[in-house]
Amino acid sequence: MQTIDLKSGRNELFTDPDPDHAREFFRNKSRALKPKLSTVSKVVRDMISDGDYIAIGGFGAIRVPNAIVHEIVRQGKKNLGFAGHTSTHDFQVLVGGNCISKCDIAYIVGLEARGLSPNARRAVQNGEIQLTEWTNATLSWRLKAAAMGLSFLPARNMLGTDTFNYSAAKEIECPYTGKKFAAYPALYPDFAAIHVHEADEYGNCRVRGATVSDQDLARASKRVVITTERLVPTEEIRNNPEGTFIPFWCVDAVIEVPYGSYPGNMPYEYFSDEAHIKEWLTVEKDPQAFRDFIKKQVYDTKDFYEYLALNGGIEKMSKLRREEFLINGNGGGE
Repeated sequence: MQTIDLKSGRNELFTDPDPDHAREFFRNKSRALKPKLSTVSKVVRDMISDGDYIAIGGFGAIRVPNAIVHEIVRQGKKNLGFAGHTSTHDFQVLVGGNCISKCDIAYIVGLEARGLSPNARRAVQNGEIQLTEWTNATLSWRLKAAAMGLSFLPARNMLGTDTFNYSAAKEIECPYTGKKFAAYPALYPDFAAIHVHEADEYGNCRVRGATVSDQDLARASKRVVITTERLVPTEEIRNNPEGTFIPFWCVDAVIEVPYGSYPGNMPYEYFSDEAHIKEWLTVEKDPQAFRDFIKKQVYDTKDFYEYLALNGGIEKMSKLRREEFLINGNGGGE
């Protein structure tokens, strides 16, 4: 068989892809059906240490657990690794708090059609955050490899691209055909936060709308925290078991946080606060003005509820709920 020249991406692999090392942790993780209700401040204090690798669920500015993101900044967590999978406002806030020192990137800095985060862009351009590049699909497959208990998955999508060159992927030779593939290493985050529509006290979760890779994220991550728009009785979950998106045995803590994706969108619940997101983007152009802004919005607020109150409270949330209803109706729900 002809010898194939095999290449490797030049950037650092930030996490250990060895499934047996991950199993050492998961072997001792409780799978018990027990109440897991907690608070935002407690889970961030107890489940995230400086230097951990974290991942945030959702898609873009949709269904993002922003209460957890704010608390990470408020508690001053530092030198975190971060999975920049489909990351918009969450990346913007975490960079604003100087929490991230390294990042696997697919989509960061941009807030989609709204524009680029000036502060996050400065941090990246100034080399304050070490970067390794992937694609959206590749980061999804890295999480899937971890969810499957593997060390990598093969694909072809990045071969021959600059993205491959700036990744930590490796070319491999297929043992069946001799063809060349890219090997994408499994990603086992230390901590993941995922926001959902409904959950019971044990962590059985329901999601409506786009789910992206959150199911694999829940299975791949060592510690998983769920924030939910509302708690529902377990009997309701059991009456519709096929609606369970994330099962209880993946989950370490559950926190009820109504409007927890604000200022982002929660499908079929409330629309994004476009004026407030624009305010973030505008004030970031001036570094001193942004320091004052994030101090007022995050550091000087006791918790996420104070942040909501500061930006319009229930009156604003009700308005955003009406906007979402006009766009999506009730989404076929009850």
